[in-house]
Amino acid sequence: MKKLLLTIASVALLLLGQPAHAARLKDIADVEGVRGNQLIGYGVVVGLNGTGDGNRVDFTLKTMSNMLERMGIRTDPQLIRVENVASVMVTAELPAFARPGTKLPVTVSSLGDAKSLFGGILLITQMKAPDGNVYAVAQGGIDLGGFTVSDQGDTAQKNHPTVATIPGGAIVERAVPFEMFQSSKVRVVLRNPDFTTANRVVSALNKRLGKPAAIAVDSGAVEFPLDDAGKSNPVALLAALEQVEVQQDTGARVIVNERTGTIIMGANVTIGQVALAHGNLNISIRQENQVSQPNAFAGGNTVEYSNVDINVGEDVESLKILGGEVTLGALVKALNSLGATPRDLIAIFTALQQAGALNAELQVM
Repeated sequence: MKKLLLTIASVALLLLGQPAHAARLKDIADVEGVRGNQLIGYGVVVGLNGTGDGNRVDFTLKTMSNMLERMGIRTDPQLIRVENVASVMVTAELPAFARPGTKLPVTVSSLGDAKSLFGGILLITQMKAPDGNVYAVAQGGIDLGGFTVSDQGDTAQKNHPTVATIPGGAIVERAVPFEMFQSSKVRVVLRNPDFTTANRVVSALNKRLGKPAAIAVDSGAVEFPLDDAGKSNPVALLAALEQVEVQQDTGARVIVNERTGTIIMGANVTIGQVALAHGNLNISIRQENQVSQPNAFAGGNTVEYSNVDINVGEDVESLKILGGEVTLGALVKALNSLGATPRDLIAIFTALQQAGALNAELQVM
């Protein structure tokens, strides 16, 4: 673990020693209104090898009965056996400017108690948006990327067998009506709102446009008007402005994931000068099975018994001075000197925040 933390410190020092590179505007911002739309539909997967929904899943029985009735076959839902059929929810994202005939990937997820969707075929499914209109239709073979096999109590499974995908499984039937350039202004929205970054975007756009046309609406949006040249070919104008390079500014932030022990620190993270001690409480429990053997003429019986040995100890650490206006590499090296693991560092950062010594935003995932 110490080698890992030392490696992190070395990489941090290397990166901090290099000049920061600007990012293209298209990599940190989006044009307002240009976004995808979520689609959802209810469908049926058939052709499963006995891994579909059981007879207790009532909505699958009713779905099959209704579908067969529309095809001219009347049947009692209680008489249908659906081990080879599974009810599923089908989801997809309709990209901006998608036109009829465009193919979309879809995700298929089991609704009932199906064991696996392996080998199944999704029947034609209408994909609707929140407005209730049908924008795409999905159908095709399931791409599971895993399997599950069970026999006589033994089970082998790879990946998640009840969620699958169909690459290009949906065909767009209807485009979302959207007029991007109906107004005389274009607004660019930052993915990470920041006043400094917004101001830099304004400067970069005005330099590219050759005039003070762009203004910052707030920390997350910058807008500029379309002149006559821009109105005649707005796509070319936006394509050129997407390539404008901007130095993005971010606040000091520490992100920790306690479940995985992952810690990510921004380059601007510092801590106020504090005295910190780090100690670990170690508890060791050892159980040994031993035998009590009586003497030859004692007349007793041989008895087995367990001997439990419990040891409690705590690592003693002296107070160490940390913090001040130091680089990220120096900060990691100082924390590494405490012998702390990533999970220990999570507790240390939390304590530093409570003490008011962490000059950064702490986010726990």
